[in-house]
Amino acid sequence: MADENTPLKPIELATELTIAWLSNPNTRANADEALAFLNAMRGAIGEVTAISQVTEQPATAEGQTQFTPAVTVRKSLASKDHIISLIDGKPYRTLTRHLSAQGLTPDEYRTRYNLKPNYPMTAPSYSEQRRAMAKKIGLGRKPGMKRPTRAQK
Repeated sequence: MADENTPLKPIELATELTIAWLSNPNTRANADEALAFLNAMRGAIGEVTAISQVTEQPATAEGQTQFTPAVTVRKSLASKDHIISLIDGKPYRTLTRHLSAQGLTPDEYRTRYNLKPNYPMTAPSYSEQRRAMAKKIGLGRKPGMKRPTRAQK
């Protein structure tokens, strides 16, 4: 296997995947099946690397990759029901799971697209639903505090 700092070429990665597949004791494959699997892995990895090269633009003078947002920041926050991701342009009620699937933290996402530190990660209507539910079941009260009665509200 290659050094951790050097990226694997698609054919090398496909070969590593094929070796791992063949080393599984439950895999019973002949030479033709192994070759077909290797070619399928090479094609899949080639597609993934081509997609990743399209989404990332060339490096700037500082050596950092410049990312272009899929939508404007204003459009991403236009709806109360969802937030549109700047990565893929799809709507989400909460961005945190989407970002973790992309290998990002909220701070890295904000830095990547030059967003303010208070850029929300959750849609306003979803936050309000969660807030109402938490208040209804009594979260946030200190121990010993009683639930307010209808007359006190």
